[in-house]
Parts: sequence; C-alpha cells; structure tokens
Amino acid sequence: MNTHRPILSVDGVSKRFSGPYSLLRRLKGEPPLAVHALSNVTLDVERGETLGIVGESGCGKSTLARCMVRLHEADDGAVRFDGTDISNLHGSARRAFNRRVQMIFQDPYGSLNPRMTVQQIIGEALSVHKMRPKADIPARIAELLDLVRLPADAAARYPHEFSGGQRQRIGIARALAVEPEVIVADELVSALDVSVQAQVVNLLLQLQEKLHLTVVFVAHDLRLVRHISHRVVVMYLGQIMEISPADALFSAPRHPYSKALLEAAPELDPGQKNRNVALRGELPSPLNVPPGCPFAGRCPHVFDRCTVERPLLSPRGPGQLAACHLTDFGAAEAAATLPAQPGH
Repeated sequence: MNTHRPILSVDGVSKRFSGPYSLLRRLKGEPPLAVHALSNVTLDVERGETLGIVGESGCGKSTLARCMVRLHEADDGAVRFDGTDISNLHGSARRAFNRRVQMIFQDPYGSLNPRMTVQQIIGEALSVHKMRPKADIPARIAELLDLVRLPADAAARYPHEFSGGQRQRIGIARALAVEPEVIVADELVSALDVSVQAQVVNLLLQLQEKLHLTVVFVAHDLRLVRHISHRVVVMYLGQIMEISPADALFSAPRHPYSKALLEAAPELDPGQKNRNVALRGELPSPLNVPPGCPFAGRCPHVFDRCTVERPLLSPRGPGQLAACHLTDFGAAEAAATLPAQPGH
C-alpha cells in the first residue's frame, strides 16, 4: 500500500446552491440565481496532520467541511477518502466511511438530542455501528467520558444540564465512540467563551496524539488555527487563496488576502490595541463572483491582469502555494525568516 497517499483529497470541487428566484426572472424565463459556495477547490489532507481552514464568514469553509464528510454532494470534482471517490460509496461501504470520518459541529446546543441522556447519545453511536457487544457498551461509555474529562455521573444526565464547553466534550465523545480516523471540526469552539475555547482545543490536541487522529479544523479565529494546525488553507469567496505551513503563513504570508486577514485579527493581549486597518471594501456577492481574482476589488496591490484572469494556485516556497499574479508577494519576508545556512 502507498503510505504517501493523502487520507483525504479534494479535487476540483465546486458547489452551488439555488439562490433567490425573483418574479422578474421567472417571467423572463431565466433560471434562478446560483450561490457559488465553492469554486474548483483542490487540497490534500495528510494522514496524522491537523489542517486548518480559515477565512471570513461566507467564504465556503463550512460548505467544504460538509462536502468532505458527504453531508453535501459536490456538483463538480471529487472528494476521495484513502483514494476512493466518496460519491460512489453505498450501503456498508458508505456506513464504513461515515464511521471513519466524523464531523463535530459548531453548535453543541443544537447537535445533541435534548430528550436523550448522555448514555443514550453515545450508546446510540456504539450500537448503530456495532462497535461493542451490548453488554460492553456501558463500560465503553464510561471510558469515553473519562477520555474527554467528564465525570462518570454525566452518563445519566441530559444535555441541558451541562455548560457549552461540556456539551462540546459530549459531542467529541460521541464522535470518538466509533473510533474514526479523521475528525472534521467545524467552528468547534466559536460558540464557547474564550476561557473554555483553549481547554477544548487542548483536549483535541491531546486526543489527536493519543488516538493518532487526522483533524480538519475549520475556524475564523486565526490565533486558534496557529495554535493547533500543521498547515493552513486560506479561503475567500469559495476559492483557495493560499496553502501554507502554519509558521510560514503567520511569519510571511504569500497572498495579499492572507496578509490582510492576519493584520485584521485581534491581538491576544487585550492591553495591545490592534491599530491595523481592517479589510477594506465589501465581500463580493457569491451570486455574482467577479471574473479574475475574487479579491481584486479589495486588494491594495491590484493591477489590470487581476480583474480579468483568475490566478491559479502555484508554488511559492517550501510547502507554500498561493493564487496570486504577484509571484514575488511576501518573498522578501519569507527569505528573511529562513534560518541562516551554515558558513553564511
């Protein structure tokens, strides 16, 4: 078996949703408008890594996450798990994929059945996928609760009796019950207090190491992504702007949008006010994606070619790809951060 094959690969995936269908368009016999949520997205997730996916709200991060677990079907392109196109999976093969790739949702309040106890919620996952003989299920539930640092008596309680952070731990325990290889965490901690966010993220890091998980971590908070990710994908208007090792992205971004996103991020130290100007201009409508580079209308470095020709993702440095016509953007900063060679 080829061990270098990515565990999950997204190849040219596009996804459109039906937009508003006005009376005028109907009368003219025109089709409804389409929301272009994803446009020709290509990326690989390596076994054992944490891949961060970042971007502003509405950039397609969650749609991409849902395509990865087949909650959405891609309109074009393919998502492959261990080399197999997931759109071709049916019956037992589909169930096996659902077990091996688990999604944890943003809203711990909405993703747990309020009428079921924690024991029933986790027990259901164990029963459906036949993970344990019936007699062994209570012991396995106790094990999983211990793994996510919840007390043993949590099993008999209902979701409303827990805080947001504890509910998210229940969600993690439910996902881990089926012993997945990949966890897709969609805005895992964005609904939680900042003080609780770090605890949940640290728990995920520890579980990843202990259980050898591959994690896709979708977030708009760049600080969290830096803390948890090996590599980062920067998205804008349904397209990938940059893919980079986390350290390289934060020290020397190679796309103007990545740089603007970093400059607009709030400081970790509340005493230090961020004096950088937030991203200028408005996000274009996904109903009417402009030709050329989608960021052209907000980019301080825009020139004629940007508005007519869409830049393709191309190599920029070790492990870095950027979709920008300015091939040397950020190159000087990147060179400055490289370790000095012996003898120089």
